[in-house]
Amino acid sequence: MLVLRLLNVVAPAYFLCISLVTFVLQIFLFIPSMFRDPSTTPLFSPALLHGALFLFLSANAMGNYVLVIQSSPEDLGKDLNLGKGAEVADWLDGSRSPGSALPSTHFCRLCARVTQRHDHHCFFTGNCIGSRNMRNFIMFCLYTSLACLDSLVAGMAYISATLSMSFADPLAFLTLLPHSISQFFSGALLSSEMFVILMLYLWLGIGLACAGFCCHQMLLILRGQTRYQVRKGMVVRARPWRENLQEVFGKRWLLGLLIPVLNVESDCRRQKGK
Repeated sequence: MLVLRLLNVVAPAYFLCISLVTFVLQIFLFIPSMFRDPSTTPLFSPALLHGALFLFLSANAMGNYVLVIQSSPEDLGKDLNLGKGAEVADWLDGSRSPGSALPSTHFCRLCARVTQRHDHHCFFTGNCIGSRNMRNFIMFCLYTSLACLDSLVAGMAYISATLSMSFADPLAFLTLLPHSISQFFSGALLSSEMFVILMLYLWLGIGLACAGFCCHQMLLILRGQTRYQVRKGMVVRARPWRENLQEVFGKRWLLGLLIPVLNVESDCRRQKGK
């Protein structure tokens, strides 16, 4: 438990550090290097277009990241009827009293609260993912993967121009790291260039991980399931996939794709309205 609590603090700091490094490299290294092309007009230069795209992706990623933290699942332990003699501690061993709680509620040891439609605990946000912040979490994963892909492409273009190498061969990227390490220790490669090369592989790993996690999460949503329900083998009532999507993304789903917005149609708020 101590290791998990430590990870719950270190992982968000690690993500924020990577985000800051990515932003600095893009703004002060990659984008300025694109202004060297004299054949393009200033208005439609690759630097301005790429800078606008990167700021759009970064703003959505960080905006949804903040909303995931702010829209944390509410503690239902005070509102739900846990039954006579039942305490929140009863949730630790998975025990339930008849009619005690809503489906798929779970007590998280790290958050010390009972949440509705619990999916999992995200260490990179230091928060539980449930009915209130599921949409923002998916948008966070989506835009993080796109921002990493954008940084990867910009970084490869920078390395290609700086080191006068081509990535036309698919094996060039695979052999880039071992070849760069040998050049770095021989003094033929600068520290800044080696750092950018290391970041390329980090962006690739984070981008693929976020994209895969986002696709897996969307598949569960289409089925009307959560990761917690799958892990516990809970039976879920079959519903049309459109209803499952609307339950998570709401009617303002298109607006949520463009700008970070709260999901005001979460289950928790509907339960309050009842």
